[in-house]
Amino acid sequence: MKNWIIPVIIIAVIGFGLYSWAVGFNNTAVEYRADAKTAWADVESSYQRRNDLIGNLVKTVQGAADFERTTLREVIEARAKATSTTIDAANLTPENMAQFQQAQSGLSGALSKLLVSVERYPELKANQNFLELQSQLEGTENRINVARDRYNEKVNIYDKHTTKFPGKLLAGLFGFEEMPRYKADPGSENAPDVDFDFN
Repeated sequence: MKNWIIPVIIIAVIGFGLYSWAVGFNNTAVEYRADAKTAWADVESSYQRRNDLIGNLVKTVQGAADFERTTLREVIEARAKATSTTIDAANLTPENMAQFQQAQSGLSGALSKLLVSVERYPELKANQNFLELQSQLEGTENRINVARDRYNEKVNIYDKHTTKFPGKLLAGLFGFEEMPRYKADPGSENAPDVDFDFN
């Protein structure tokens, strides 16, 4: 009659061990995913700071009466597109990430064109507000790079936890999906052509 006690105890111990492992895996995955989402919020915050600075920069540049209106319009339109393209941290899909990156790249290109155009306007280059905004933009670009790198680090930790065996089995069961990483802009692997011909 007592022979059934030992198998029941063994089954109970194995069941408790599996339960503890599943709970531990789930809680760790939730924590890592939350860290990645927080890191994404930092990326968006850095981009928001850049958008705010660009708004102030545009106002400063508009004060130069003969400044190229086409270049200015391109920056304004790219900024509007970039600010309207946001991703909820709960909906970070590769498609949404690509759309977000494309909008931000468009703004970066328009901003670069604007800053190159400023070189032809000595009064703007001497404007203290413009110089301060330009300096803040440079610092913000560095913040953006750091925030994107930190986001990718957090995603890497989460993805390794949820894709390594045997955790991968539980990840599918609990609905933990791979998170997209922030990638380099297309074409950024090619060095830009620089023409130093001043003739």
